[in-house]
Amino acid sequence: MERTCLAVILAAGDSTRMKSSKSKVLHPVANRPMIAHVVDAVAKSDISSVALVVGRNADEVVNAASIDGVAIEAYLQKERLGTGHAVLAARDAIARGYDDIVVTYGDVPLQTDGPLKAARRHLAEGSDVVVIGFNTNRPTGYGRLLVKDGELIAIREEKDATDAERAVTWCNSGLMAINGRKALDLLSRIGNSNAKGEYYLTDLVEIARSLGGRVTAVDAPEIEMTGCNNRAELAVIERFWQERRRQELMISGVSMIAPETVFLSYDTVIGQDALIEPNVVFGPGVVIDGGAVIHPFSHIEGAHVSAGATVGPFARLRPGANLAEGSKVGNFCEVKNGEIGAGAKVNHLTYIGDAKIGAGANIGAGTVTCNYDGVNKSETLIGANAFIGSNSSLVAPVSVGDNAYVASGSVITADVPADALALGRARQEVKPGRATVLRERALALKAARKTKS
Repeated sequence: MERTCLAVILAAGDSTRMKSSKSKVLHPVANRPMIAHVVDAVAKSDISSVALVVGRNADEVVNAASIDGVAIEAYLQKERLGTGHAVLAARDAIARGYDDIVVTYGDVPLQTDGPLKAARRHLAEGSDVVVIGFNTNRPTGYGRLLVKDGELIAIREEKDATDAERAVTWCNSGLMAINGRKALDLLSRIGNSNAKGEYYLTDLVEIARSLGGRVTAVDAPEIEMTGCNNRAELAVIERFWQERRRQELMISGVSMIAPETVFLSYDTVIGQDALIEPNVVFGPGVVIDGGAVIHPFSHIEGAHVSAGATVGPFARLRPGANLAEGSKVGNFCEVKNGEIGAGAKVNHLTYIGDAKIGAGANIGAGTVTCNYDGVNKSETLIGANAFIGSNSSLVAPVSVGDNAYVASGSVITADVPADALALGRARQEVKPGRATVLRERALALKAARKTKS
């Protein structure tokens, strides 16, 4: 039978070092609140439910933590009296008798399910408490994990450690797993007889051992245990996340010429054999199919780029942009809520908004779909194989039929039937010799002004 598990996520800190008007755990990593990254990690470790311990911005934190398929209950921690006290804010959930209790933190967004699963395996094998540690060549400031005969005998804070203990590089991450049947008893035994008068979760090591219980530790990659206390650390976490995700994508068959210049969102999907050139930014909700090419300095959000399509350079795809196979959105173009049909070309200096472009259509440079009248947004329909001449304005709602031709410089305000030619511009007049007259007049005026000065 599967073991049940409750994840207790501590997210009630005041986060004063962030110097922010909002809770630390609401700050984004890869365009997703860091608390949602943590919930996602614990969900993948086969937890049954989440007890979220909140404080500042409680409602916003709960909303940010809510992801599909995860049952979350929120518990308000009114006082800040240490990590042991914070866990007990979720006493009612812990009392339900889960097999495993996993304790983690809302400001450790790089964590994955691997170490959590490893800790749970140790619980299944008989440990009462499992501490998650990490090895580092910079252990200063961290509590050291002291192990003997396969068991964790102590977490020694640096100020209390001997020289030999300070040489230990296996450190406490703060994450922990507890035997769910014994959790309330163990937690209730934590005292506050220390300089700060707080209840420390790390005391469970000594408490469990004093009761004859088994305490062990498991290892996690140092990067995964990186916590966030200020904006500088948030930037480091963002860099680590981006590096990890780029590496995953490249291993899966995505080409990146300068990966360090590509910025991804938490949900970016890129298919095999896609090519991402330098300085590309992906906002949320992007799917790039295999074989697509994204040229430099493009910004893409809420869009789907199909196989064989090309984007950029210097293109912007906004939410609702959908590029069919073999289509092209070129340099200095913007597409918003627009469908670009198979093989259609939107080559340069063009805005497509609230529009559907048929297969094989060609949209000339400087074309604008005028979709907004100051109150309402309306749709432009352009048929298959239509040709829109350069510097044309299509005033929505309007349609251009299949194989129709719009002459350059036109303002189109009425529907254009299939196979028709539409012109919407003033008639050109040519006045021979007039350029010379105008030039001589201008030079004379300039000379007169110079004489006066």
